[in-house]
Amino acid sequence: MSTANLYRVAAPRTTTDEPDDGRFLAGLGSQVRQARERRGMARKLLSQQSNVSERYLAQLEAGEGNASVLLLRNVARALGMSLGELLEPHENSMEQRLIRRFVEQLPEHQREEVVFRLMREFGQENSARRTRLALVGLRGAGKTTLGSALADELNYPFIELDHEIEHEAGMSLSEIFSLYGQVGYRRIERRCLERIIEDHERMVMTVGGGIVSEAETYNLLLLNCLTVWVKASPEEHMARVVAQGDFRPMQGHREAMEDLKRILGAREPLYRKADVMIDTSGEPLERSLSRLRQAALA
Repeated sequence: MSTANLYRVAAPRTTTDEPDDGRFLAGLGSQVRQARERRGMARKLLSQQSNVSERYLAQLEAGEGNASVLLLRNVARALGMSLGELLEPHENSMEQRLIRRFVEQLPEHQREEVVFRLMREFGQENSARRTRLALVGLRGAGKTTLGSALADELNYPFIELDHEIEHEAGMSLSEIFSLYGQVGYRRIERRCLERIIEDHERMVMTVGGGIVSEAETYNLLLLNCLTVWVKASPEEHMARVVAQGDFRPMQGHREAMEDLKRILGAREPLYRKADVMIDTSGEPLERSLSRLRQAALA
């Protein structure tokens, strides 16, 4: 029997007889869409960087992915492995499998608590973390203004991760994205963050809003720094960006606002992993700075 005929015979048993196939593909599509939105990526950009057609990405996000992934899932099940273990063999030590399976068996509402207890227990000591402050959040929240003011008060170095990335690459952020894409940018971001943490026991640092979408890099930040989510309403984000001299959002205000709200919605659960949240909406600078100071000195 030819390979093509074998596939036609085998495919129906693995793609239509399993009652949860539809849920699996829907979940996979939802995960792809949410990951894309957390990164603020248009589907067209993801298509260009992944070499996958926009049409297929649209089908994937709609829960209509190719049957091949179902075949791989069934192979993994037969081997007693997760799909992730099958696709990422370098993460396949016994300890990693045991931890992964333990976490996967927990009720969803307990998983994050357990993971963070492990991170806090076996990561940097709390006293070491508290002398490195990292401000996360979208542009326009007030990170730079608050961070530089607090650094002056504490006599700590003030570091902007985006500037360090530009210095490391020898070009602007827009040029980095143009030449290396988002994957290349994130690689440089991770390298810079590792160096900064290694070189500074005390500092106040601001990081780009999209860092939370890269799990390993964000966890590195959470483990080594006291993280503060500087939050603002979508309207204030937009107004402050315009006040900084960037009028691009106003050229398509309704679309830009919808995109901003979508990105905030997708990233909010990740921003909430920060140690502290400060909402600067409608707040005078001194009040927000006072709250940041209390968090730093608590």
